[in-house]
Amino acid sequence: MAKAPKNAISPSRAEDYPEWYQQVIRASDLAENSPVRGCMVIKPWGYRLWENMQRALDDMFKATGHQNAYFPLFIPMSFLEKEAEHVEGFAKECAVVTHHRLEPDPDGGLRPAGKLEEPLIVRPTSETIIGATYAKWVQSHRDLPILINQWANVVRWEMRTRMFLRTAEFLWQEGHTVHATSEEAIAETEQMIDVYADFAENWMAMPVIIGSKTSDERFPGAVETLSIEAMMQDRKALQAGTSHFLGQNFSKAQNIEFQAENGEREFAWTTSWGVSTRLVGALIMSHSDDDGLVVPPRLAPAQVVILPIYRDDSQRADVLKYVEKVKEELAAQHYAGSPIRVEIDDRDIRGGEKKWHHVKRGVPIRLEIGPKDIEKDAVFLGRRDQPKSAPMGRGELIAGISSLLAEMQQGLFDAAAKLRDDNSCVITNESDFRDFFTPSNEQDIHGGFAHCHFSSEDELQPLLKELKVTIRCIPRDGNDEPGTCFFTGKPAEKVAVFAKAY
Repeated sequence: MAKAPKNAISPSRAEDYPEWYQQVIRASDLAENSPVRGCMVIKPWGYRLWENMQRALDDMFKATGHQNAYFPLFIPMSFLEKEAEHVEGFAKECAVVTHHRLEPDPDGGLRPAGKLEEPLIVRPTSETIIGATYAKWVQSHRDLPILINQWANVVRWEMRTRMFLRTAEFLWQEGHTVHATSEEAIAETEQMIDVYADFAENWMAMPVIIGSKTSDERFPGAVETLSIEAMMQDRKALQAGTSHFLGQNFSKAQNIEFQAENGEREFAWTTSWGVSTRLVGALIMSHSDDDGLVVPPRLAPAQVVILPIYRDDSQRADVLKYVEKVKEELAAQHYAGSPIRVEIDDRDIRGGEKKWHHVKRGVPIRLEIGPKDIEKDAVFLGRRDQPKSAPMGRGELIAGISSLLAEMQQGLFDAAAKLRDDNSCVITNESDFRDFFTPSNEQDIHGGFAHCHFSSEDELQPLLKELKVTIRCIPRDGNDEPGTCFFTGKPAEKVAVFAKAY
């Protein structure tokens, strides 16, 4: 009997998906745990990936008229107290600063001193501090709209953490806008969820469902929350981005008023929207395999890595000269509007070890080039999405590199879409719902996406809690036909996506 191929990651996805996820992060050198509980150190390869996400999103925000600014990390506790529903939603996650200096402890070490008159909250999100600033900026309808985004870190004191998916501190962007009318604010909310969906599908190669959150799942203080929901390879859902129509709730709490064209004083209409380094976790779980990370070419820190092969110094000079020329020619080509990102790895380590280093980090294309390849004016090409390498002429490579990357990008999207479609279904009764979300064995634990009519969120809660299932969203492009609630049998107007989730 032939031996099963050995993979770089152990355990495999099928054996232990949560541990597989952690091992992919470790093997691909994305991040590691920090000395501070629940926080992570994002390593250079992981941060380069985040930077590519950040640049793409930043360009998309600016193309829709937004500007970047920065607001304080610390929020006076009284600001949060002005918006009761908001503070209730975040109270248990808030990190609180109560002192402003340290002093020597008589028993050795240091102790807090200089108690603050008012505690400061390390921002879990910035609606309240930004709202207070906007209240000063907005006086007239001529001051509107305000369209601002900030790139920042936030702190939410999570008890159970997992790198990139849920950490006590994480990186994100948060957009905060102010409008003269509800129609403008709603249009902004919808526009930004479309931006996130565009990024998820066309950059991350991750298909998403756009929809509205139910009342229990909305952002604290929001009138409506829109989200994008993606299916991971273990068939769990992951909320990858949200956009919130806040109505006038925060304007009234923060006193954001303006003089309308008719001379009347009115409260403004606001929105907020954000994505975070959770997108890195989403990318890992959408595409990676038992050999490590798989990165869509549009976001890969390096799209091509060249591995020179030689035996001695006499060969080295000729090989490196050829390799540099190939790199120059590749870098002159463009894919998705940018020059091809090419790196040469000439470290003095074994060839097999070097190859697996880049496989585990998810580099889309590897090129091995040695004296025999130079004689043929060729390269030995390995694709991260295929198990075997093959020779390719240098001219063919240069001419076809952009098409090859585009093919890989589309292939990842198609595979993720197929996984979602194969594990989604319409369910019309409680028995089938229970069967769908009840494990048949230790590995088969996350049914997938169930599309169901429902009549009452409250009546569903005992069942959902029992099965550890949540309502992910009411799809924007879903079934609008009235039906019957799968649980109560009552008439139902809406169809929702139900799933187990991160």
